[in-house]
Amino acid sequence: MFTESDLRELLDLKSAEPVLSLYLNTEPSKGNADEYKLRLRNLLKNVDLNEDKRAVENYFNHEYNWAGRSVAVFSCAAQGFFRVFPLALPLRDRIVVSDRPSINPLANLWENYGGYAVILVDKQGARLFYFHLGELIEQEGWLGETVKHTKRGGASSFPGRRGGVAGRTDYVDELVDRNMREIVQFAVTFFEEKHIRRILLGGTDENIALLRSMLPKAWQSLIIGTFPMSMTASHAEVLERALEIGSRAEHEREARMIENLITLSAKGGAAVTGLENTLNAAMQGRIQTLITGDGYQVSGYRCPSCNILMVKETKTCPVCSGKVEAVADVIEFAISNVLLQKGDVEIVHANPYLEKAGNIGAFLRY
Repeated sequence: MFTESDLRELLDLKSAEPVLSLYLNTEPSKGNADEYKLRLRNLLKNVDLNEDKRAVENYFNHEYNWAGRSVAVFSCAAQGFFRVFPLALPLRDRIVVSDRPSINPLANLWENYGGYAVILVDKQGARLFYFHLGELIEQEGWLGETVKHTKRGGASSFPGRRGGVAGRTDYVDELVDRNMREIVQFAVTFFEEKHIRRILLGGTDENIALLRSMLPKAWQSLIIGTFPMSMTASHAEVLERALEIGSRAEHEREARMIENLITLSAKGGAAVTGLENTLNAAMQGRIQTLITGDGYQVSGYRCPSCNILMVKETKTCPVCSGKVEAVADVIEFAISNVLLQKGDVEIVHANPYLEKAGNIGAFLRY
């Protein structure tokens, strides 16, 4: 499982020797193992790193089980560094050689599909699921006292009342309330232990509303969707709904975020749009959240000494006068810089408003 410590390790790796980053799509719809290997050879054919190529080919020939939907590989033979992360979600084929790992696709997956919790709830208990990057990592359950439905009597049975609600008594209400409070306590412990970042609630509208109202506000704010589902649903059914709702919620959240970015930038607030403005802000360490379109790439130049990124052709760094190097993708370096400066990165789906604004922008710290 790809974890936050793995992401941090990749971010911290900077080498004087080339680092090979490879992403290979292994979805069943894309073919079989032989076809995957052919695409792998095509990706590697122009790479002049023989030891790294051998390490990658050896892994795919003898270790990878082809069971996932994509795989990320990072290799720096000169440093004895080799990391592989099979993934349950698809990524596009990609290969990058640089002085650091290319983490853009993984950062995107982490942001969109990392740390999901799903709760299926009824009046007696709950099933809790922890999904990470499209995989079921863990599930737990809690079962309280059985809620027995009895018919409340009429006025003769309950003095002062003109009848009752079928299936509900004061005792039943108290029991449901007690069970739900226990479920909330159990769920909060689950969320804290798993470092949950997003929550989905499943069940009937009544049970979902009751659970939601009892959750602490900090956890209520992480709820991104609800859906009707039986307590007996399979793992596959729960995961399918979680990914569906999560994807829809992510598109909606991205649209709101981009609208705020463009509005704030237009008003001269703490935001910028466009490539040059964003690269300048990254160089100054001012970016709190970098936003860029998925697949957006721009070739340019970089100063290895002071890490400045430029898109205009130049031979020397405007800051230190050192020699600059051509890079295939300045966006990748900008993402790494922002993450190393403890900023956030949002890799968003196609959005016409962001494209019109230059396909990149950032909310600033100051």
